[in-house]
Amino acid sequence: MKKILLSTSLILIVTCNLFSQSKIKAIKAGEMLDVVSGKILLDQIILIDNDMIIDIGPSVAIPAEAEIIDLSNATVLPGLIDCHTHLTSQSGGNYYEKALKETSIDNAIIVHKYAKITLEAGFTTVRDLGAGDLVDVSLRNAINEGLIAGPRMLVSTFPIGATGGHADPFTGFNPSMDMKGNPDFTGIANGIDEIKKRVRNNVKWGADNIKFMATAGVLSGDETVGGTQYSSEEMKALVDEAHMWGKKVAAHAHGTDGIKKAIIAGVNSVEHGSLLDAECIKLMKERGTYLVPTVYALESIVIDSAYKIWPMKFVNKARSISAQREVCFKRAFTSGVKIAYGTDAGVFPHGLNGKDFAYLVKYGLTPLQAIQSATINAADLLDYKAKAGTIAKGKFADIIAVEGNPLLNISILENVKFVMKGGMVYKNELKK
Repeated sequence: MKKILLSTSLILIVTCNLFSQSKIKAIKAGEMLDVVSGKILLDQIILIDNDMIIDIGPSVAIPAEAEIIDLSNATVLPGLIDCHTHLTSQSGGNYYEKALKETSIDNAIIVHKYAKITLEAGFTTVRDLGAGDLVDVSLRNAINEGLIAGPRMLVSTFPIGATGGHADPFTGFNPSMDMKGNPDFTGIANGIDEIKKRVRNNVKWGADNIKFMATAGVLSGDETVGGTQYSSEEMKALVDEAHMWGKKVAAHAHGTDGIKKAIIAGVNSVEHGSLLDAECIKLMKERGTYLVPTVYALESIVIDSAYKIWPMKFVNKARSISAQREVCFKRAFTSGVKIAYGTDAGVFPHGLNGKDFAYLVKYGLTPLQAIQSATINAADLLDYKAKAGTIAKGKFADIIAVEGNPLLNISILENVKFVMKGGMVYKNELKK
């Protein structure tokens, strides 16, 4: 009996090993965009072993046993990167009702859908900037373990911010209600010591990066869009603490003063940056600070006003800065500020992450520059250059394909037809 059990176990082990060793795959790319040079390369063979690209070129030999993926009639690009998402939430419904009724378990059950939709939109990597109850950590881990489909995630857990500020989820609630919960299980922090503790807690709970609120926002209780919410000393303490722990820092910042303070404090990226002035631009260039503009999110609030998704207070705030924000972005880009693609998805429905491309081109980027913001630039900001951002030997097999040439029509990227992440095909709607 023992021999039978042992034999059965060995058979199972061998069988499992055989199934775990996926076939070599060979993609036949009719056209492939080199996102560094902007050249369209014809008739490329991309050879993939498990999750990595092992060879690429027009004359690469295809092993006899390889699985052929024919993308001869498509344009192939690297998987896209969104540097500002909120995969654990989505606009719509009554915020206060949700806050009072929905549990973190309710949230966790829903979010796998958002992750899948985002991946199928062609975004194989995201930096997720803010979630409650560590749902983002659980989602990231489930994706990494292969339990659910979704993009590679870099998460920030609780966004850090001042009491009553943009990160305070209880602003506007009846103060007599007991909303305290666990006082340590939050991002609210006031003063240098509390701020340092919040950074350390986020690192302890699994944060890949740190996000904080330097200013008010369009969707916050504050009547202003850009009022500063931390002092220079508080911002500097936060950034220094995060960097000591090896974590990059993203600052939510709309107003000029808050943007400036955040840049001087040493943040790695400014999110939104709606009211940048000449001094902000100069500082960003000097320090290599990235701007993550999240253009469509603001526009969507105004567009969706007809559907009454957002209270008019938020719509009016979005309208109040829309024109000025476009001017400020154009000045920043033409002055040489580095741009990384980020959408704020969750403010608008997930899966529409590609909408920002057309807006970036409208604001002055070439189609190639817009694509570079979501590939090589985004990979640089996330310290992912060795892993993603280009289709190259030794990098993850994160590959998408579209019908047509996105250099001629950038909106094509709103309708990605083929998605591969880590050598696995998650979507293929290309005509045979």
